[in-house]
Amino acid sequence: MPIIWVDADATPRPVRDVICKAAVRTEMTAYFVANHLLPLPPSPFLKAVQVEAGFDVADNVIVQRCNAGDLVITQDIPLAAEVIEKQAIALNNRGETYSPETIRQRLNMRDFMETLRSSGIQSGGPAAFTDRDKAQFANALDRWLVKQRKP
Repeated sequence: MPIIWVDADATPRPVRDVICKAAVRTEMTAYFVANHLLPLPPSPFLKAVQVEAGFDVADNVIVQRCNAGDLVITQDIPLAAEVIEKQAIALNNRGETYSPETIRQRLNMRDFMETLRSSGIQSGGPAAFTDRDKAQFANALDRWLVKQRKP
């Protein structure tokens, strides 16, 4: 059975709550990987994996442990690209599923924005997380969960 892996350092609490409820409801294991202790409801299906602080430490653990068919929830574009190479599914916190076709474009845009920021141009951050984003994420997660139940 596939596993849900969560890049939990940057996951908004509403998304974490949706994942917890869905994992318990469907009895699917979800690992929350972060460099700090996360408060999770008591359940045999919810696992916190605390890693050392450091650049990409949590990402590296997820890449090492995930398998083809697992779901990885992240807004980290390079992490999404790596897990897609392992044939895992990558879903962001706003409900967008990354694909081999879209991830290259996202990596190029990320690199372009990084170049702008490093040259001193202010590009702003992501838009505020909204209830609509939470609903879109919950719907995308439910669609993936339904696919896992089909024989």
